[in-house]
Amino acid sequence: MKLARFRHQDKVQTGVIANEQVYPTSQDPALPTDMLALLPALEDLSHNLQVLTEKGQGIPLADVQLLAPIAQPEKFLGVGLNYADHIEETGLDTPEFPTIFNKQSSCVIGPDDAIHRPRVSEKLDYEGELALVIGKECRHVPYDQAHKVIAGYTIVNDVSVRDWQIKAPTWTLGKSFDTHGPMGPWIVTADAIDPHNLELKTWVNNELRQHSNTEHLIFDCYKLVETLSTVCTLKPGDVIATGTCSGVGVKMKPRGYMKPGDTVTIKIEGIGQLSNPVVEEPEDNARF
Repeated sequence: MKLARFRHQDKVQTGVIANEQVYPTSQDPALPTDMLALLPALEDLSHNLQVLTEKGQGIPLADVQLLAPIAQPEKFLGVGLNYADHIEETGLDTPEFPTIFNKQSSCVIGPDDAIHRPRVSEKLDYEGELALVIGKECRHVPYDQAHKVIAGYTIVNDVSVRDWQIKAPTWTLGKSFDTHGPMGPWIVTADAIDPHNLELKTWVNNELRQHSNTEHLIFDCYKLVETLSTVCTLKPGDVIATGTCSGVGVKMKPRGYMKPGDTVTIKIEGIGQLSNPVVEEPEDNARF
């Protein structure tokens, strides 16, 4: 099942997607109209959601604007060095423990929204990634139970400003510029997908830059949930981007950084595709 946030006739709604239509949850009084309220209730409301796609009134996908499925996650976490081929291209050692960093939630944008190349750097890079979305508040989740707290999966472009990434060892600055968290196009529920056997591809314009499979994750989705929930309470809507494979722009010769006029597209099997244009940061972007 695909869950989406969308705008239709200037109204932001939550819905279920089926047969190229989106069915607003507002059509069933038993269904939450907010994504963060819907995620913890998926198991109990699965029948209602299914009936909605069969008997509800759908809106053609072509008539709506898809938004980031989670507007401002309380936690937006990323994982570095989580594919063997990416580690090889960086020349770094394979980590014995997940490398975790924060992306500030203000960086989130949706499908087709513009990625800004910041005025302070031209070293703007893409990272196509599978992301998991937490569905239940949880803590100290063992590996074999982790699947129960994941609501579903989406696509994230972990846009990175490489020179700012290395300014501080936490990486957070270079990962958190406004517009540098494209997410979408929707959430595919966990019961509909095997997160550890999905083909992943990233294109810049028509050039295929990344091609791998999530079976090559060093620390898989369940291990990440186990590790992170040992440290902090995970809450519905928290997003964990699982890391990128080889083919990033910084390791190309010459460098393959994104530039204004480019379009970056990430496709993950079983989920769909996320596409965003690149533009210069607007001159009037300062606010104070």
